[in-house]
Amino acid sequence: MGKVQNEKLRNIAIIAHVDHGKTTLVDALFKQSGMFRAEQEVDDRLMDSMDLERERGITISAKNCSVLWGETKINILDTPGHADFGGEVERALSMVDGAILLVDASEGPLPQTRFVLGKAFEAGLKIIVVVNKIDRQDARINEVLDEIYDLFIDLGADDEQIEFPVFYAIGKQGICKKELEDDSTDLKPLFDAIVKEIPGPSYKADEPFQMLVSDLGYSEYLGRLAVGKVINGSAKSNETLVRLGPDGLKQTLRVSKLQIYEGMGMQEVTVADPGEIIVLSGVEDILIGDTICTKDAPKALPRITVDEPTVAMQFLPNNGPLSGQEGKLVQSNRIKDRLIKETLQNVAIKVEEDKERDCFIVKGRGEFQMAIILETMRREGFEVCVGRPEVIFKEIDGQVCEPIEHLFIDCDEAFVGVITEKLSIRKGRMTNLVNNGTGRARIEFSIPSRGLIGYRDEFLSDTKGTGIMNSLLQGYEPHRGEIPSRFTGSIVSDRAGKGVIYGLFHLEPRGELFIKAGDVVYEGMIIGSYNKDNDLNANPCKEKKLTNVRASGKDDALTLTPVTPMTLERAIHFIADDELVEVTPKNIRLRKKILSAQERHTSRARKLSGKI
Repeated sequence: MGKVQNEKLRNIAIIAHVDHGKTTLVDALFKQSGMFRAEQEVDDRLMDSMDLERERGITISAKNCSVLWGETKINILDTPGHADFGGEVERALSMVDGAILLVDASEGPLPQTRFVLGKAFEAGLKIIVVVNKIDRQDARINEVLDEIYDLFIDLGADDEQIEFPVFYAIGKQGICKKELEDDSTDLKPLFDAIVKEIPGPSYKADEPFQMLVSDLGYSEYLGRLAVGKVINGSAKSNETLVRLGPDGLKQTLRVSKLQIYEGMGMQEVTVADPGEIIVLSGVEDILIGDTICTKDAPKALPRITVDEPTVAMQFLPNNGPLSGQEGKLVQSNRIKDRLIKETLQNVAIKVEEDKERDCFIVKGRGEFQMAIILETMRREGFEVCVGRPEVIFKEIDGQVCEPIEHLFIDCDEAFVGVITEKLSIRKGRMTNLVNNGTGRARIEFSIPSRGLIGYRDEFLSDTKGTGIMNSLLQGYEPHRGEIPSRFTGSIVSDRAGKGVIYGLFHLEPRGELFIKAGDVVYEGMIIGSYNKDNDLNANPCKEKKLTNVRASGKDDALTLTPVTPMTLERAIHFIADDELVEVTPKNIRLRKKILSAQERHTSRARKLSGKI
């Protein structure tokens, strides 16, 4: 028997670049679908459930919710726009039949839109285009529409996909229209288009129950939760099913609770129809990509695949002098359990134990993804040390190859020269330059992934904070040669104590300081960036010697230059190969791997004698 469609359901994803109004549009869809009572208080940015997402204004993890429009239930999946969270994108798109492409009316389709849209085409999804923020003063609607057509052609859209319906919206006001001159006051045209244009989920009527696990959750009361779309058949509560894992692994499980999405929450049901996105509990050892099916006719579905990791980072327990003073989770086995838990929920992350004792290698798509994991862990009370991100090389046809990124830069034309110069040092090759005479230029580069590690902060300084930079993996190419990673050394504390104004004031001419007076320091802790390319051991605790000739108040009071607070990304970018970032719930510190100055000197001498 052929495939039939469940017309009562629509599963859609929303694709957009960071800050193009995706989460705001979802808020408006919720309010206008009647999911809330008129007097009910509702938070803004409903889909940003993590504190980190609300603070940074980005989507990190894909989330599900549903609205009702007439007789049709619409499941909405929010997808991250950042390429570092590609694993989340793959999972979200495996559960939907169509997508809304949301594009800013001024900025147009940006690189991360390209990344997720490319994945949507690979999955064969039907696309509805919404040009958002048409009320912006700098809106250029027709040009943006042309850019969207160019993007579709560039990504190899077929004849059906390129005939996409277009809508114009002001997400903040909850308005959407089919033509610019239409008088619309709500999102009804968009709701109608979702029901009309996006196909209902298709299934084989004669096939038994099959479900692909696309996401995992955890409940204090129910344990591990498996989230996924019912591909064929119907799911029933309290049914005995089989889990088909990797390498033909079979395991029997009993569904203790069956839930579907309703609004922002979940509702328990006894039966779920084909195409529905469901949450099963009673599944302990489940993995993303597993198939759950009936015991009588077990048949595995194709597993979800994600882009390979390109960056690796060392995670170690904090073994510094201040270990255990600021966090409650410092043991290596607790760190290992937490990292393994991360791999269960995030298919793009892999964890390996290093040959060194208590050291774990975490592999992912970018240092931004690593920074988010670290930030989450420190908020949970972990203390951990991490090394510099390292690119994962591959051997292809006997030649060492490295990951190459397609880098897109949007900046004022005055900064094109300095950006090109800096990126050429990092082995970047310019592939395209577009300058429409508007004062801003778009540049594209082909550059090794390792050339971008640590460049983002430099880029923001060079462009006075006005530049936009995005990259996505282009593929692997032969190694492009050595890249100078840092042109400065480190100012390293030679003793334990507290920073003193007098000592720090006299270190200021040597470089940029990272600590303030009164901050705790220890031997081997990095307290600043040194102007020269070697390291400087210094005493930040030095006090002014007082004598009976010179009174303490006689000289002018010393004032220090304000210190820029250290962020995780900045710390990860700054450190050299022999340095670590110490991350605790209260502080981010930089330190040498070998804390003792004497031991560092001996180690350096041993290396030099080995080279001679």
